[in-house]
Amino acid sequence: MKGLSSGPTKEPPAILGRLSAIADPTRCRVVLLLSRQELTVTELCAVLQLPQSTVSRHLKVLAGDGWISVRPEGTSRFYSAAVDDDPSAHQLWELVAAEISDSPAAAQDATRLGAVLARRRARSQEFFSSAAEQWAELRRELFGATFDLRALPALLDPDWVVGDLGCGTGAVSESLAPFVSRMVAVDASSSMLEAARARLAGHRNVDLREGQLERLPIADGELDAATLMLVLHHSAEPHAVLSEAARALKPGGRLLLVDMLPHERDEYRKQMGHVWLGFAEEQIASLLAAAGFSRLRFNILPADPEVKGPTLFVAGADNRPARSSLDEPE
Repeated sequence: MKGLSSGPTKEPPAILGRLSAIADPTRCRVVLLLSRQELTVTELCAVLQLPQSTVSRHLKVLAGDGWISVRPEGTSRFYSAAVDDDPSAHQLWELVAAEISDSPAAAQDATRLGAVLARRRARSQEFFSSAAEQWAELRRELFGATFDLRALPALLDPDWVVGDLGCGTGAVSESLAPFVSRMVAVDASSSMLEAARARLAGHRNVDLREGQLERLPIADGELDAATLMLVLHHSAEPHAVLSEAARALKPGGRLLLVDMLPHERDEYRKQMGHVWLGFAEEQIASLLAAAGFSRLRFNILPADPEVKGPTLFVAGADNRPARSSLDEPE
């Protein structure tokens, strides 16, 4: 007589295979700590007051069952809880954590964790206290002198269209293009544009256009922001350049202007074709107001002791806002 078939054997729920790892009180303390803070083995040993061999053995079991994850950083390894990776494990851990969080051992662990984290901060503060005088030079050696300035364009709105007016060889466009939707780079010199084209070959969001700043090849209100970097002193008609910038900017758009303060280096006229020997704040304020700009911000840039040129200033201003029917005279 043939035996009756019992049918296919069902696999036990996966969560049952993870119960044994947290059935140990010490391993529960480990997971509870790592759910609060990423820690190294050495830090866990200090909190749990256990030898490294014991802590490492518990970590191996927990990692094998997926309760914790490991992140290498240099020569260190940081451990953190992975209880949120599996919904079933998360529900189970919530029950376990509720039972052990108020235990005396967990309370002492929390106190010692605070001390361990305080030592972390103290090590960092100790470094800065001892290296304050050398920090600027150390940072320059590690990261360069202008890494912070290269990061600042990330403050720009990524949806903006920005005009690089008088772009030259494209240095400004190269700096801003990764952070905005589109750059419109304009210059009157075909030679400069060729150099800019080669420089910006990897930036597909840069639109190079040849044209005069007094008659920009840009549609009305096409730009959200625009720059005039060391350009205005070359123009015979600064008022026309600024008026064109205002036309090309959207209502409320922003202009950034960098140029030289007044100086007496008349040789620049012959050597570099300068028309103006710099601008005073009053001149810039008057020119911008006449072009329809408002909210002028004017700052003198710190002098670099290693350069030979005149002192520079930066001026920011906002284009005239859009007129509404409420602005119309009755």
